Amino acid sequence: MRADSPHIGSSFESWLEAEGIAEEVKAAAAKSIIAEQIASEMKRQKISKVRMAELMQTSRAQVDRLLDPSNGAATLESLVRAARAVGRDLRVELV
Repeated sequence: MRADSPHIGSSFESWLEAEGIAEEVKAAAAKSIIAEQIASEMKRQKISKVRMAELMQTSRAQVDRLLDPSNGAATLESLVRAARAVGRDLRVELV
């Protein structure tokens, strides 16, 4: 970057806010991290997607959507059910 650049010192977060997409990006990142943690627990416990669907009382297609980091349509309820299915709790907090 050039020394006279107006962007020196600005943060990625401030750029996201200026673009009006900060909340969307934060939500997508959080969902992606949770999906990865659930997938990791499934792998560790050798739980297949079919078995996960049975434990969650849903379809395999729903499990696929839940584990897809690019799919932001997962509900809080489905994330809680998925966490419980692998013996974990989902904690959401305001900061």
